[in-house]
Amino acid sequence: MMAPGRNGRIVRRTITLTIAVGLSLAMAVAGYWATPAEARPETSYATLHALVPLVFAACAGVAWAISESRWPARLMVAFVVLWIPQSIYAVIGGVGWLWPIVRGVDLGWAVVTGIIVLIYPRGVLRERFDRWVVGIAAVGSAVNLLAVLLLAEPGDGVCACSAPNPYRVAALPELFAAIDVGYRIIGVVLALAIAVRLLFRWMRGSVPARTVAFLMPLALLAWATTLTAQAVSYAAEARGDQMLATISLIAIASIPVSFVAGVSHARNMRARVADLMRITREGADRGLWAESLARTLRDASVRVYWWDEERGVYADASGAPIPEGDADPRGSQSVLPVASPLGVPIALIRHDRVLTDNMRLLDGVSSALRLSVDNGRLRSEIERTLAHVRESRQRIVEAGDEARRRIERDLHDGAQQQLVSLAMRLRRTADQARDRGMPAIADEVDAEILLLNAALKELRELAQGIHPSLLAQGGLPLALPELAGRCSVPTEVRVDLVGRVPELVEATAYFVVAEALANIDKHAGASRAWIDAASDGAELRLSIRDNGAGGARLDRGTGLVGVVDRVEAVGGALELVSEPGHGTTVAVRLPLVDGASAP
Repeated sequence: MMAPGRNGRIVRRTITLTIAVGLSLAMAVAGYWATPAEARPETSYATLHALVPLVFAACAGVAWAISESRWPARLMVAFVVLWIPQSIYAVIGGVGWLWPIVRGVDLGWAVVTGIIVLIYPRGVLRERFDRWVVGIAAVGSAVNLLAVLLLAEPGDGVCACSAPNPYRVAALPELFAAIDVGYRIIGVVLALAIAVRLLFRWMRGSVPARTVAFLMPLALLAWATTLTAQAVSYAAEARGDQMLATISLIAIASIPVSFVAGVSHARNMRARVADLMRITREGADRGLWAESLARTLRDASVRVYWWDEERGVYADASGAPIPEGDADPRGSQSVLPVASPLGVPIALIRHDRVLTDNMRLLDGVSSALRLSVDNGRLRSEIERTLAHVRESRQRIVEAGDEARRRIERDLHDGAQQQLVSLAMRLRRTADQARDRGMPAIADEVDAEILLLNAALKELRELAQGIHPSLLAQGGLPLALPELAGRCSVPTEVRVDLVGRVPELVEATAYFVVAEALANIDKHAGASRAWIDAASDGAELRLSIRDNGAGGARLDRGTGLVGVVDRVEAVGGALELVSEPGHGTTVAVRLPLVDGASAP
């Protein structure tokens, strides 16, 4: 939805263009019909003459929409108004106070056209040459206006007017003719100077220069050439050639078209910055960044020098600092410094000077570079953080397994051995009681021995659950079948391993199978289960499946959530497939490289 202020500007501009176009067409039609039939130009030429301001008006609307400056559109609207005097002498020839003023400004459209060319494409006068040309044209136009007002009289070389000039102060036709012809010659010289300079700069320029200004030199040269021929014909008081006049009109009309085409091309180049940001959004390497930038700007001369904080210098992607005396004798290069929002230097971009005419493009390039550097830095920080997290998780798992082994050893070597020794002493006590004829005491001691054996069995099972000694002794080929034997669901085990896998991976695989079998025993309602374990030297692949009810999920708070954390801590991955009515499959992949270091 457009803002009210923008809507108001659009309405005002539309009204301005409508009034200018309507006035121009009305005056062109009125002048054509007011001209005697024998003096009228051909209909085709008159139509083309009337279409020229329409082209300027249409281009003014486009320039208002796409140009960074408002002046190009304003000058194009001024051209539409200043084009009118050429058509209305037959209408105002009898108005003495009006026709001298109109005659004095009837070449104002040419001055405006020259200024449009000079401010192309940025919309402002950039160099001293441009300001000198505008100054000379303004002085010449003022002198010409004064000459017409003070010296002109109706007749040949002035206009086909009938009313005398009320402002005339002296009858000096030779002086007026000299000023009149001189003014036109000065205009031709200025137009040729602008055209030649623009064409020469275009030919010497780089690819960006030629792509930004690819139509204007040709249009301006064609107009200046025909203008020269017409000026010569005017000075010689010869009848102008219709073909030259037609070519001149076409060349004039092509100038605003060239202007908006060039500005539009520059805007399209800015749109290509989006592609540059897409290419480098993840922090592309410096060599690729410079290559992508040169391709985006279509400037093979682009060089990117990155700030080296350690050395305090700018250096290219290979680390070579900016060479001493890296001067630009022709002045065709410019440097764009890029810094972070905090003012920390990032890079210097050396580019064709013509690109400074498109500051929005360069601003987009700066933003893309800053974004690329920030993304690269953030990506590196995230990767370092993730690496630290993975290492931390792995250390936690390793510490947990070590604690399990220590507790298992303490139980086996401490409490378990003491209970076994106590059971042996109680057995001797029961035997001695029977030998001494005390069967009641012997029976009571036997009952205590049964309780002690039950507690010892529970303690062994507890130690086995904390860290199975069978796993440490024989690895998965021995531990998995023993684990499957405890499950109430008949379980088929197949183990195909290449040597012993790392201890941490063994423990992880064991507890994954233990948790999966516990879930099968408690929840699956299965009649069969299968365990497959295989390795190829690079990773261990586990599969635990059943033919139960299915429908298991990782987000329901089951013990598999903890299993997933343990698997991911060693760089592995777990996949659960459990369609209702089709059993459950738990597939696990554990890396074996570098002791199960997480990738």
